[in-house]
Amino acid sequence: MFFGWLKPKQDRRTPRQIMGARGEKAAAKYLSRHGYKILLRNFRSGKAEVDIVARNKDWLVFVEVKTRETEEFGAPSEAVDHEKQRNLSKAALDYLRLLGNPRIHFRFDVVEVVQRKGARRPEDIRLIQNAFDLTEPYIY
Repeated sequence: MFFGWLKPKQDRRTPRQIMGARGEKAAAKYLSRHGYKILLRNFRSGKAEVDIVARNKDWLVFVEVKTRETEEFGAPSEAVDHEKQRNLSKAALDYLRLLGNPRIHFRFDVVEVVQRKGARRPEDIRLIQNAFDLTEPYIY
């Protein structure tokens, strides 16, 4: 007799997705050690996603995590281009709408994670606070 529910789930993520998930986990630990309270990970709104939603003192922080194996082609944060900022802005506003549009300070931070292939721990983690402002045409 075959019990499908006993069979372990196969991981269908790509190597890039696995690396990104490891980077997000490392970033969440880093942020926690630096006084952030992690509220939510991987908030999705339509096609947009915020990797980490956290609280840092009086600020609600929307965090984008960029993980790379090397910095040969530039810093990981350089991948947070205008289009990515627009998507993050939209997702953040949707999150705030779910909260009832509170009168709260919020910002966008970027965490850069550099982790060599096969390494157990990241080589470097850098936090860029207030990396960008809410993009046009969005207002809050």
